[in-house]
Amino acid sequence: MAKIGQEDANYIRRIIVLQRILEWSGRILLMLGFITPVLWVVGVLSLAIAKILDNMEIGHNVMHGQYDWMNDKHINSKSYEWDIACDGASWNRVHNYEHHTYTNIIGKDRDFGYGLLRLSKDFRWRVKNLWQFVTYLLLSALFQWGVSYHEMAAERVFFGKKKQNRNNKVSHAELKRRFFSKGARQLVKDYLLFPLLAGPLFLWVLVGNLCANLLRNLWTSTIIFCGHFTEDVHTFSEQDCQNETKGQWYYRQALGSSNLKGGNWFHVLTGHLSFQIEHHLFPDLPARRYREIAPSVERILQQHGIHYNTGSFFRQYGSVVKRIVRYSFP
Repeated sequence: MAKIGQEDANYIRRIIVLQRILEWSGRILLMLGFITPVLWVVGVLSLAIAKILDNMEIGHNVMHGQYDWMNDKHINSKSYEWDIACDGASWNRVHNYEHHTYTNIIGKDRDFGYGLLRLSKDFRWRVKNLWQFVTYLLLSALFQWGVSYHEMAAERVFFGKKKQNRNNKVSHAELKRRFFSKGARQLVKDYLLFPLLAGPLFLWVLVGNLCANLLRNLWTSTIIFCGHFTEDVHTFSEQDCQNETKGQWYYRQALGSSNLKGGNWFHVLTGHLSFQIEHHLFPDLPARRYREIAPSVERILQQHGIHYNTGSFFRQYGSVVKRIVRYSFP
């Protein structure tokens, strides 16, 4: 922590500048697609990478409070709003607090399977689990909307029997208002405002935005699943965690997460969630520092006989698919 300072502030500001250059380059290139389709394809990729940087390296990490010490109102967890359908306040309640506090405790961490997928024996098998791999593919393609709807589904705002004794932090009316207002803004921006600005190139821009959002959704979903649902990730019961000490909390975080190996830009595009173990141990540490502390974390876990769950992208993703398919059946 003693190293945190100007170098980290300069880094996140450089990433924000890069993200904005990529976004506006992408939007301009989409409109030049009539010259040659190659420009349109480059525009889609540029916009998709801009959205990935916004969601992963900037939005996710800023909203965790990793840069609050800068006292910059534009790079602060209390004011930042990202380019995604999910309302930032909802994400803070469900992910930032609930998931990071109760990581992989069945019944308390609603991120484990998102209420859609059976990923361990802790859940009773149901017929709908037979086609949960298709459910997973659909969730990945629409991931920003799944994240946006997650809290409302968990609170059973529209459908299903409401759980008793649940201490709702926000009224259902407020949840619905924030869900529809944020979602509408995203839809208007990507599928009405920018296409209209393109005039006769309306469809070029609309389809380009659709493709960029799809690529962003698939990438973010895949990275999140690789960080939480690989074969060796452990689950815990509420009884396991009663009177949990600080050391036991670290133990649960380490066993409830998994890492990915890769190069520099791979880590940047994952928002450094390729170091999911370090992120869960120190969620408010600037993410670019995770790779510095990873060797020490691995050494300490090994000294205590705790498995350090890491591997290549394809190995870890393969184990995610295996887990989804395995628990499709009783």
